[in-house]
Amino acid sequence: MDKLIITVAPTGSIPTKKMTPHVPITPAEIIEAGIRCEAAGAAVFHIHARDLKDESASSDFSLFEEIYTGLKQKTNLILQISTGGRAGANYEERNARLTLRPEMASLTTGSVNFPNRVYANSPDLIASLAKDMVRYGVKPEMEIFDVSMISNAVDLVGRGLATPPLHFDFVLGLKGAIPATIENLTHLRSCIPSDATWTAAGVGRAQLPMNIHAILMGGHARVGLEDNIYYARGELATNERLVKRIVRLSRELGREPATPDEAREILQLKPSGQDG
Repeated sequence: MDKLIITVAPTGSIPTKKMTPHVPITPAEIIEAGIRCEAAGAAVFHIHARDLKDESASSDFSLFEEIYTGLKQKTNLILQISTGGRAGANYEERNARLTLRPEMASLTTGSVNFPNRVYANSPDLIASLAKDMVRYGVKPEMEIFDVSMISNAVDLVGRGLATPPLHFDFVLGLKGAIPATIENLTHLRSCIPSDATWTAAGVGRAQLPMNIHAILMGGHARVGLEDNIYYARGELATNERLVKRIVRLSRELGREPATPDEAREILQLKPSGQDG
């Protein structure tokens, strides 16, 4: 099996300092988290931005630019910018950050019910963001909340809006989306193209078991406070501690964690900023 690519999603849109003092909110905090997580063994860093006044999700391009530039200068991490719509649902707000030309960006290929809202991703929006990723040489990580989203992602290839091999992130355990079970993870893996790579992201208490099964099944693992703020029941986590645990467990299970450059080879990334 390939070495294990560890993705860390340190911030997301939901955790606040009131929920956990360990979540990075400001660009400086997020950059420092990236430095620590790379040292701990992470290869991919998933980027969200937050409003500096109320900690809400932000689509402010200047914040994404500051975070991206700082991480690019101070780490060798694969930087993966979120195009999620919690901060701003329209195309313009979600497209602007792609002009930074990160190596990767998330692309949710369908709509899903979140616990308190509908996360809407229309076919036209998905196609427009995918087209931009081709234009800017950005590899999409297909964010999969349900089985139908896999078909939608594969369909993009046939339309010239994505280039194989595809990479998928299976998000399991979110209320309203696919439950976090071994059977569901196995089914999701069986539905993707044979040359595709994949990562498992479990929400809340599902993070660790989904990570472990992904390691054993030849997939990759995503950790971080975006998905889960606890290390154990009642014990708050830090991003780097979550990374270190997966590094340790992966080695005990016979898979060495990939460095960022090794992850680039596994994911077949183009040089950053190269047009598609």
